[in-house]
Amino acid sequence: MKTLKIMTAVFALFGLVCLAGGCGAPPVPELMPVEEETEILPVPDAPEEGVKAGVFYYSFSDTYLAGVRTCLDIALHEAGIPFVNYDAQSSQSVQNGQIDTALSSGINLLIVNVVSAGNTEAATEIIEKARHRNIKVIFFNKPIEGEDEEGTLLNEFDNIAFVGTDASQSGHMQGKMIGEYVRDHYSETDLNGDGVISYALFKGEALNPEAIYRTRYSVEDADAVLEEAGYPHMEYFDPSNYDHFQLDLAGTWSDEAARRYMSANLEEYGVPRGNMIELVICNNDNMAEGAIAALNEYGYNTGMEGSVTIPVFGVDATEYARQLIASGRMTGTIVQDAGKMAEIIAHLAVNASQGKDLMEDAFSSFPGTESHIKNKIIIPYSYYDPEAESTGAGDGTETPDGAEASDEAGASDGAGGEGGADD
Repeated sequence: MKTLKIMTAVFALFGLVCLAGGCGAPPVPELMPVEEETEILPVPDAPEEGVKAGVFYYSFSDTYLAGVRTCLDIALHEAGIPFVNYDAQSSQSVQNGQIDTALSSGINLLIVNVVSAGNTEAATEIIEKARHRNIKVIFFNKPIEGEDEEGTLLNEFDNIAFVGTDASQSGHMQGKMIGEYVRDHYSETDLNGDGVISYALFKGEALNPEAIYRTRYSVEDADAVLEEAGYPHMEYFDPSNYDHFQLDLAGTWSDEAARRYMSANLEEYGVPRGNMIELVICNNDNMAEGAIAALNEYGYNTGMEGSVTIPVFGVDATEYARQLIASGRMTGTIVQDAGKMAEIIAHLAVNASQGKDLMEDAFSSFPGTESHIKNKIIIPYSYYDPEAESTGAGDGTETPDGAEASDEAGASDGAGGEGGADD
């Protein structure tokens, strides 16, 4: 266990990242080595003697969650709640062991980003451990219920809550964004001039509802926009791939997985061969970064004059993704608000520390986050607008129009996730 003692330097750095009420899309500095258990930030004036939170992340290496962690560290410190951060390093068994150790050491509030998304067994095991000790659990980011199991756990157990996103909203928004871009730039996107856009798609996690819906709706909704404009549907670049995506087998939504896949793809597909992958869809910005790194190796998406640019789309609006968009190497992304997620988690943690119901004043304090379940908080996604950010006209986000939510699209809401992810 390692304590960060130099508070002035740490908060000077944090002050550049998180502004009052949230972080937007923060940089992702590593505040500590990746260790199994790391205690950070001495806490002044805890609201109740003996209250201590354990914050369990599926992986410190996830870029979006690094932003959440940066903001949540500050929010919990400012609330006077002692806490310990844990890195499961993408292992559910490691996370289970960390929770056991934490409970034995006096942790009495669990804030959990589960490793196994949509796995009710994994979440139930954590809930039971806490229930026997009369300890509250705040789950966040990754869903604890399967794609068609909404409310299975959240309606059954008291003293738990979930803070996440609408599992399908980002997919619908990404699909609309892609479709409108291709519609408006069809001839320049159709590099081989065959009248059809060939795309590659990188999926972050097999059973995560966020990944499932982003994979599905990013294509379906883009095709709907193209069809309405009189263009043919996009086609997956490899007709022998029945799934029409390439999966990060480790479930970490990683840049490295996308980079390896894209590099292998480009060995066979390229402008000189006339069979180019003309568009890249990624479940999160990490994977978009990896795809762009591979494209750079083959001379694409360099941002230099004369360089061929393959449109690449992601989700999360991480700081590096924003830089890639500003440099012309990436085309678009959807904002997942790391600062707001941290702010809401901290609100629930304060409720727990004061002996209140977890959800007390949650929806009134954060309007627009209501869901169909009383203890499930949904943070809306938004469009990233680089022009608004570059001109200082807001934070570069735009509220989605119309019926983007899953219940209006005929799909169940399987709780937020990822992106990681994120996801």
